[in-house]
Amino acid sequence: MPDVRHLILLLGDHLDPNGPALADADPDRDVVIMAEVEAEVRRYPNHRQRVAVFLSAMRHLRDHLRAEGFTVVYQALGDADALASLPDFLRQEMDAHAPARVILTEPGRFSLQEALCAAAAEAGVPLDLREDTHFLCSQHEFAAWADGRKSLVMGHFYRWMRQRYEVLLDGGEPAGGRWNYDEKNRDSFGKDGPPDDLPTPVGFAPDATTQAVLDALAPLEDSLYGHAEGFDWPVTPEDAEAALDDFLAHRLPHFGQYQDALWTGEPYLYHARLSAALNLKLLDPRVVLRRAEEAYRSGHAPLAAVEGFIRQVLGWREFIRGIYWLHMPGYLDHNALDAHEALPGWYWTGETDMHCLHTVITQLLETAYAHHIQRLMVTGLFALLYGVEPLEVHDWYMALYIDSVEWVTLPNTTGMALHADGGIVGTKPYIASGKYLQRMSNYCDACRFDPSAATGDDACPFTTLYWDFLMRHEDRFAGHHRMALQVRNLQRKAPEARTAIAERAEAVRAQVRKGAL
Repeated sequence: MPDVRHLILLLGDHLDPNGPALADADPDRDVVIMAEVEAEVRRYPNHRQRVAVFLSAMRHLRDHLRAEGFTVVYQALGDADALASLPDFLRQEMDAHAPARVILTEPGRFSLQEALCAAAAEAGVPLDLREDTHFLCSQHEFAAWADGRKSLVMGHFYRWMRQRYEVLLDGGEPAGGRWNYDEKNRDSFGKDGPPDDLPTPVGFAPDATTQAVLDALAPLEDSLYGHAEGFDWPVTPEDAEAALDDFLAHRLPHFGQYQDALWTGEPYLYHARLSAALNLKLLDPRVVLRRAEEAYRSGHAPLAAVEGFIRQVLGWREFIRGIYWLHMPGYLDHNALDAHEALPGWYWTGETDMHCLHTVITQLLETAYAHHIQRLMVTGLFALLYGVEPLEVHDWYMALYIDSVEWVTLPNTTGMALHADGGIVGTKPYIASGKYLQRMSNYCDACRFDPSAATGDDACPFTTLYWDFLMRHEDRFAGHHRMALQVRNLQRKAPEARTAIAERAEAVRAQVRKGAL
């Protein structure tokens, strides 16, 4: 019999000490292996804080497991004999330990799963690929739900999940008599802005382990973006639980009403700041859902706020993951709107005269964070209207956002933000003019562009490109039931107005290509 029963490979997004790969682990017979791999750090021009949150959480789990008596083989950045890839690391450790079996939880990236499974097969070592039980809907269950449906509608999936897990139900019916309270969750702050007592989310200053990670990134400075100075993300399950406590106590009651609002200098507002902890598996979504519902049942938070939050966790998050695994690997190639512009260079610097984009990108470089409306209706919207190559946009989101993992970032970018999947994720492209941003934020107040104008030197590029997008895709969306009003509004424009918009749109593109806008 081999001396090592199980070789347990833990990846950077599987950091629950009680997760599926460790469920039956025996410190006397099993070996845990973990690796910081430079190729993964350089896979994208990553944000320093994104790299740091993964590596710090990994090192904290390593130390916890060693304290529990496990043998943990850990490859750190800068090790003299560090392997270049995760499959190479697995091959080395299979050779070193000759295990009876390799244990692996389903990775968050299709290509990595394929490569690790192939490495084990080549070595002739059985691989136990375990279901990622942090999700409430398995890949197989989602495929069964999707089977035979003409279209996959998140709202239908969300209702099914609510019923399946009996979340926010009263006697089998939705609490309050409705499944969705989204229309109550669209307020802006108006001209007065957020209240003076807007709660500041709890932060977690770097401890010695996190600081060692930040120091270890110095040799990779040439390939990293963003600032590390403000790092305050949860990196342990205890941190993540404290972050959940803080959100539930101080921000959930107002989360729903203002979840779509935007305001200069306020990156978090009432948002949870829990997605990174969830995606690294530091936080169990079942606990999050249970405690959010308790906040409603106890009268601490209104139903609309709690339902809106639960819809993000139980509905959207699970739905997006299901879409990813159902459609991979082909989902990477979608480009339904034939978009081929290069990503503007100022997406990496924030150096643009468009104040909304400058604000969000600068915030992102400082914090590695932007909430879902900043992602969808600022950075995503401009990329959609301008026509950026989908994978370039995806790579940018993967690089700079603290919570990015391919299973969540690819369908959110390709499907939701860019409509590049042709309607698999969203039934319509989420397009709007600069007037939307003026209504939902104060971004336009400090901008030189006029959100109401589509032509002229002061016209808001969002507004110009909004009408240009409709003109370029008029035939595609003319009969679309959710786009009919927007197309009809376009069709009311006189030919000379259309010509002027098209000319201004081409001038905007020329400026963007030169990096001058």
